[in-house]
Amino acid sequence: MPASRRRFLTQSGSLVLGSTLLPAFGAELFAHNPLRFSALDKINVGVIGVNGMGWSNLTALLKVPNVQCIALCDVDANLLAKRAAELKSPVKTYSDYRKLLDNKDVHLVIIGTPDHWHCLMMTDACAAGKFVYVEKPCGNSVEECRLMEAAQQRYKSFVQVGQWQRSAPHFQDAIAFVHSGKLGNIRTVKSWAYMGWMKPVPILPDGTAPAGVDYKTWLGPATLRPFNGNRFHFNFRWFWDYAGGLMTDWGVHMMDYAFLGMKAGFPNTVMASGGKMAYPDDASETPDTLTAVFEYDKFNIVWEHATGIDLGPYGLTHGTAFIGNNGTLVLNRDGWYVKPEGKKMEEVALQKVQGDSLLLHHQNFIDCIRNNKPENIHTPIQEASKTAQICQLGNIAFRTRKKLAWNDGSSQFDAADANQLLKASYHNGYLLPKLG
Repeated sequence: MPASRRRFLTQSGSLVLGSTLLPAFGAELFAHNPLRFSALDKINVGVIGVNGMGWSNLTALLKVPNVQCIALCDVDANLLAKRAAELKSPVKTYSDYRKLLDNKDVHLVIIGTPDHWHCLMMTDACAAGKFVYVEKPCGNSVEECRLMEAAQQRYKSFVQVGQWQRSAPHFQDAIAFVHSGKLGNIRTVKSWAYMGWMKPVPILPDGTAPAGVDYKTWLGPATLRPFNGNRFHFNFRWFWDYAGGLMTDWGVHMMDYAFLGMKAGFPNTVMASGGKMAYPDDASETPDTLTAVFEYDKFNIVWEHATGIDLGPYGLTHGTAFIGNNGTLVLNRDGWYVKPEGKKMEEVALQKVQGDSLLLHHQNFIDCIRNNKPENIHTPIQEASKTAQICQLGNIAFRTRKKLAWNDGSSQFDAADANQLLKASYHNGYLLPKLG
């Protein structure tokens, strides 16, 4: 059944987006919020997808004063009942997200579903006049990411994407140091995720969905396949129908800071090599080992990931390193430090993480809503879309086994088979959003 398409007009206004770390966007992207919330007004939240990050986001958001959850939606009735009981406050439950969006008492929607649902749900939530917090990566294809940007512009919506590291003070401080120029000429940036905890995904036979799970709705626009436990809940990340593996799961976090530090747009070329080298016979589809190189005019950005290994570059499981002529800055979720190149600069000792970054991210979004300041959103859809798209380019280079040249003007590769992978593929009667 195709998803319904309701369109609402919103008032337009004049705002300019800008901060020390984010590029400025034109005033046409935003409008003043017609709903006004003082510091004492309750903001009512609805959550779509209450497992994993959907629940983590709600748990963090409820620590912000005068925010309450009034609605939950999930296709797993058992999980839905469990989460409703855990809230210990009155809450309406839904199996159809569109009915949650019809609830006019819901002001803000958290979208915590698998990636292949993000575009449809975010677009519908914007059309319904909701504030939207959508998990990363914002879309599951380049085409979807661009449609999500267009939806935000069409409905003048407040949208925050779950790349919460942008709200972490130590990450912001590290990027300010990179921008200071003290590292000298930066020719290489490395980002990585080495996931030692990840074990093989065992091969399971197809079967029937657990009682209480609406599997047809869970599939949504994805290819129709029999139910398989490997593809459900957390492990959906390792199948192309629903996600992009570690390249888009962790890559959008670590690469986001590489792009911020270098003020980088789309690359000139991209190439990637890897495969299922750790667990060649397991059930997953996406590569467990991958190196991708994004070439720019004056520097390269390199992505690496590997499962079953913890000792990544600089002995860290994850991070981003800016390698300059004068020194190298190494940054991850625990903090950042600088090692000098000889005596060309002063060493900077480890600057540790400060506070609860996920909570700060949600506090930022609520502050923007209460102050009617969308220009202060830390991860606007435009920035999250760019990061997700570039990570998708890395996956496309891997899947085509080609070094691909990117044309910024046409937003296309120099290879027809690669351009096909830029597109979204919708099935089961679902259609891409139409915003015209």
